[in-house]
Amino acid sequence: MSVIKVGVIGTGFSAKSHIEALRRLNGVEVAAISARTLEKAKKAAEQFGIPRYYGNEDDLINDQEIDVVHNCTPNYLHYDINKKVLAVGKHLLSEKPLAMTSEESSELVRLAETKKVVAGVCFNYRHYPLVAQVKELMASDEYGPAHLVYGTYLQDWLLYDTDYNWRLNEEKNGRSRAIADIGSHWCDTVQYVLNQKIVEVFADLKTVYPVRKRPVGEIETFKSGGQDSFEEIKINSEDCGSVLVHFENGAHGVFTVSQVNAGRKNFFTFEIAAQKNTIYWNQEEPNKIWIGRRDQANMELVRDPSLLSDFSSSLAHYPGGHPEGWPDGLKNLFIDFYKAVKAHPNPTSSSFATFEDGHYIMKLIEAILKSHEEKRWVKVETGEVLK
Repeated sequence: MSVIKVGVIGTGFSAKSHIEALRRLNGVEVAAISARTLEKAKKAAEQFGIPRYYGNEDDLINDQEIDVVHNCTPNYLHYDINKKVLAVGKHLLSEKPLAMTSEESSELVRLAETKKVVAGVCFNYRHYPLVAQVKELMASDEYGPAHLVYGTYLQDWLLYDTDYNWRLNEEKNGRSRAIADIGSHWCDTVQYVLNQKIVEVFADLKTVYPVRKRPVGEIETFKSGGQDSFEEIKINSEDCGSVLVHFENGAHGVFTVSQVNAGRKNFFTFEIAAQKNTIYWNQEEPNKIWIGRRDQANMELVRDPSLLSDFSSSLAHYPGGHPEGWPDGLKNLFIDFYKAVKAHPNPTSSSFATFEDGHYIMKLIEAILKSHEEKRWVKVETGEVLK
């Protein structure tokens, strides 16, 4: 295919981010968009200059000119839409989570394998140049094996009891919120960097506001309120929490997530303490990694293509001193994904999260919830795919 034509399902924050990143790729065209209503789809199409629009996902999925679908809908729609896309044999990039349960995600993995399409999950933090560099440093054994891994993913967009959007609705978002929404990113990124699965967890989660005040009229994710009229809504999902983890090769770790930490906007960090050195990365300052050393001065490695490995430098598109960040990581994910689409059906070396990765994250989330409920260590099930 000369130009890959893409259909985007959804019109919210994720969809807008996907459209912007897709337009930075060569040989890829955003050709269609769909929404819950034709009017909403038309408005988005006019805003972004997209030639075709649909008032439901079925018409977009069945559009014969669409080669790839990006599923950017709320969580509760992911499984059904992903299943429809795979059923017609189209390549698919889904926002996380892959589904609402591991039973559903298992079915999607099986279907993707049967249809032999390129299928990925949008875990975008893997694709920062310095995250890739940390992965290569750990794989080289230069620093020795990791023994302790710790970090955070902290936000403040749900700090007040009047903060509300669809992610607080269990039917639309799922049983878990902070863990599933942002903790999943931490787990995927660290597992990718270490090339090790988290196999056992002990979780302590907290719902700060068991009752929230929902404004009359919905507000978008990360947007503040300002409404005057509210209704009280019971909340079951967690606002914050910490999880002890064990990795398959023996490393221990802990991470803390929160959506109620004032002043923390997207504070995603990880620190890996290895035998010889410690490595720290902060998503809000993504163009450097701190390297701790005992017998020498500590150092910082900056995002300069001339200083990075070949693969890591391929993710840095500008010279040193020209900052790159969140939108660039998303772009790198898409470059990697569409490299696989262009090569299909011949397999290529890829770094994007597969449906198998997304399925394992579902098993991990379920283990964390079970651990919190039962107040004990829980092993993450192997996540074998149903045949």
